[in-house]
Amino acid sequence: MKVDLKPKVLKEKLARRNISQNCFALKLEISSGYMSQLFSGVRNPSPRLRIKILDALELDENNFDEIFKIKD
Repeated sequence: MKVDLKPKVLKEKLARRNISQNCFALKLEISSGYMSQLFSGVRNPSPRLRIKILDALELDENNFDEIFKIKD
């Protein structure tokens, strides 16, 4: 199972919170380059990183489909 980030949705959520992509990467303890790869679809977030993203946005697993999309 492959899970992609929904970059447009995440960018909107970060903008509403006035958080830059780089600051969000720091909060997640990943590099800004890795964050850029997630946004561009080059990389996919691991299960652990998906949890960290939801936690950082103060969301729970019920909001999973809002931020991520599952591909077969």
